[in-house]
Amino acid sequence: MTDSVLIEGLAVETVVGVYDWEREVDQRLLIDLEMAWDNRIPGASDDVNDALDYAAVSERVTSCLQALKPQLLEHGAEVLAADLQEAFGISWLRLTLKKPGAVPTARWVGVCIERGAR
Repeated sequence: MTDSVLIEGLAVETVVGVYDWEREVDQRLLIDLEMAWDNRIPGASDDVNDALDYAAVSERVTSCLQALKPQLLEHGAEVLAADLQEAFGISWLRLTLKKPGAVPTARWVGVCIERGAR
């Protein structure tokens, strides 16, 4: 299967980082997701119940990262990927987790992981 559902630029405000000051403030993370999903079924039925609910996925991303408060982006990405795969039955995903402003001379820093089998 090569179908995907995409969410790009989802912004989440949460505690993230290893420095003491970072553990006391919320910072913005940006999340891009590509998730394997058979879009033929909702494409044929035109029924939202057959589709991957990207609003529910977005809410799950936000609640997971806000509860986790990761020190490392790598940890946040791993936990989030596993949570989404389990909660929504997603067989494969590509997840990019970006932290704007972490390096003054860069737009953002981040990690990109792929988990599961397409």
